[in-house]
Amino acid sequence: MSTDARIVIVLPAYNAARTLEKTYADIPKERVFKIILVDDVSQDQTVEVARALGLSVVIHIQNRGYGGNQKVGFQYAVTHGFDFVALVHGDGQYAPECLPELVAPVASGEADAVLGSRMLVPGAARRGGMPRYKFVGNRILTWIENRLLGTRLSEFHSGYRIYSTAALERIPFHLNSDVFDFDTQIIIQLVLAGLRIRELPIPTYYGNEICRVNGLKYAKDVVTACLRVRAQQLSLFYDRKYDCAPPARSPSRLDFPSTHQLALERIPPGSRVLDIGCGGGHLAHELGRRGCRTVGIDRQPPALESELDDFRIGDLNQSPLPLDLAEADCAVMLDVIEHLASPERFVDDFLRAAARNPAIRLLVSTGNVAFLVMRLMLLLGQFNYGKRGILDLTHTRLYTIRTFRRLFEQSGFRVLEMRGVPAPFPLAVGNGRLGRLLLAINGALIRISPSLFAYQIFAVVQPKPTLESLLARAQHEAGTRAAAAGNQITDRDSESPSAGHG
Repeated sequence: MSTDARIVIVLPAYNAARTLEKTYADIPKERVFKIILVDDVSQDQTVEVARALGLSVVIHIQNRGYGGNQKVGFQYAVTHGFDFVALVHGDGQYAPECLPELVAPVASGEADAVLGSRMLVPGAARRGGMPRYKFVGNRILTWIENRLLGTRLSEFHSGYRIYSTAALERIPFHLNSDVFDFDTQIIIQLVLAGLRIRELPIPTYYGNEICRVNGLKYAKDVVTACLRVRAQQLSLFYDRKYDCAPPARSPSRLDFPSTHQLALERIPPGSRVLDIGCGGGHLAHELGRRGCRTVGIDRQPPALESELDDFRIGDLNQSPLPLDLAEADCAVMLDVIEHLASPERFVDDFLRAAARNPAIRLLVSTGNVAFLVMRLMLLLGQFNYGKRGILDLTHTRLYTIRTFRRLFEQSGFRVLEMRGVPAPFPLAVGNGRLGRLLLAINGALIRISPSLFAYQIFAVVQPKPTLESLLARAQHEAGTRAAAAGNQITDRDSESPSAGHG
């Protein structure tokens, strides 16, 4: 452990006067920079004992709860520039003497957080006095949480923890609960943020301290938190505190029925393709393998390595559009139109730009807000925007199949094809048997009722001639015919006998 590391120990406390002095005495003082007690309106002499021990004290004027106490202590660590924060309970339930071993992996850079676990050593928790009902409950809840989150922790419910303040600054812990499920929520945030968690064994101490946790409510709260995260990963729910994942490249949707696969099937090999609103590059890569030339257009270059043949910067919300449709056989606009400030203006501009290339087709897709799951959520009073899916936070418009068709038909497009697309189950449950089965079921239901069971809408549209182009063509035709008529008169005049001849 670095000798110049700044470590602060946070002691959240409520009525801990009886145990605080022994807890403080057991804390190894080497390399500990500061110890701060966060008092949650104790009704005993906790504050007086802490001050007598020389501790820094933060006193709430109203009860903030177990989680609220931690938030203030962590914010203190972040604000005052500490490198690491150790959470040690003032009631002595967790062994302070283990602190150096727990801090070491974080201080050496091997982990972003260390959790002291009472379950790593088989039988240790029960030998340390953990009641059987708590042991069983701990194991059951941990199993459920691991299954829902895809983790392999030995327990989620120990309050002995070490965090790097750099890790705390990357997660919105201030949005977490003020009660006991705070501990589970902060683990979830660390997992979602891709931060490294390590567990180390700690001894189990159970004395005559008062337990203030309502077991049934706590179990409901932690399971609900994990279910919400799972729903958010499926784009069915959104909670800001779980919006922790770093940006990632969009997954490929070409190996199962999707809008991308439908678009690929409808683009002939060797085509010139305009990719409007570039994505992760998977479609462009496959088009390149088929001999197509793909030009992308977006407001900024792709952040990751792109498979595009060319890229042009342009804002799709501006008029006129920075599009040269004469150079393309087709345009692809997958899951983009719903993000525009005015989709109507875009399709009008596209129609005018297509005057030089009336044969161009536009392959376009969007979400179906009438999808059965959305309807059920509305029935339950839920309308949750999220990071992805039909209710993406960045969406400006929502469409049904009927309103999507109307958007193009009323703007002067001929709808060549419009169909429903199943939900991307392989992205949610894997591209195995279950994912394929769900796709097949969803596809069969779409054939029965596209408006109810389609997750997305895919359309192929083609611009009709505009009034301007029809007028120009009519005027050109009139001029051509007038010129032809004039030529015919001239020809007849030249063929008639000269006046007075003979």
